[in-house]
Parts: sequence; C-alpha cells; structure tokens
Amino acid sequence: MLRLITAILALLIVACEGQKGETPYSETSAQTLEEKSIIPQKKYALLIVESKSCIYCKQLNKDIETEKNLQEALRDIDLFRILYESKAPVKANFGGSVFELSENELAKKLNALSFPYLIFYDRDGNIILQIPGYVYPQQLICIIDYVKTEAYRQEDVNTYVKRKGCA
Repeated sequence: MLRLITAILALLIVACEGQKGETPYSETSAQTLEEKSIIPQKKYALLIVESKSCIYCKQLNKDIETEKNLQEALRDIDLFRILYESKAPVKANFGGSVFELSENELAKKLNALSFPYLIFYDRDGNIILQIPGYVYPQQLICIIDYVKTEAYRQEDVNTYVKRKGCA
C-alpha cells in the first residue's frame, strides 16, 4: 500500500513539473527574457493587466479569441498584455516619457491592483480610461467605440455607455 501511494505521488510530481513550460507565463528570470514594448503603433492601445490566478482574465482572453464583433472592434487598436507577477522587462510610454520597468513594477505604477485591469491610452502615452475588472463583450465593444470615436473628449464613459444602450 505504501509503495502504491509513493508511486502515485511521484507521478503527480512529475506530471505537475512537466506542465510548467506549458503555461503562457513561465517563472523565468528577468535576465533571460527579451524586453517587450507596449508602445502603440496605432492611434490607440488597450493594455490588459492580468494575474496568473485570475479567472476573469481567462474569460476576457476567451472573449477576445472567440467574439467576432469584439475582434472587429479591436482591429484598429494595439492590444497588449502584462502579467502582474512577472519580472520581465517592458518598455512603455506613459505621460510622454519612455521608460523600462518590470511588468510588475509597471502594473503598480499604473495602480493596476485588481484583475483584469484595462487601460486605454493613445500613441503619446496619455491615459484615456482605466477600468478595473471584467467587462462583458458587448459593453467592451461600446467602450472601445467610445475611445476610437474620441467621445471621451465630450463626455464620461458612463454617460456614453448609457446613452448608447450598452450599460
């Protein structure tokens, strides 16, 4: 009986270790990671700050992968993701200055402490809108439209979403 339990534990440990490299966010040291840039090439960008254990982050990613209307809305926006737990270097431009921080430090600098945390910003690094938490696809499409049509210059997002009927 003891041998059976030991064998099962050994198999579980080996199976769990084999899955480490399969996750999209591996525990690699910052020195071995290539710097990524979240500086937009398009007029606007959406940065999604995620956490490893966030089920709503996984749902948002599934929405983006499967919802055709959401994919269409995001077509003219650069989409970036960073992981709160990551020490990987990232090059960013917020507030008009280009800098490099770890993904974790950037998330903290942007005050992204709930997940997912959505940040819409322009090519010059001006933050347009920050949304803490998951947003349903139809409402997210409406918010993307709010940014792309520059309605943010005339009214706040809540007024816009209610007026458009996607609240």
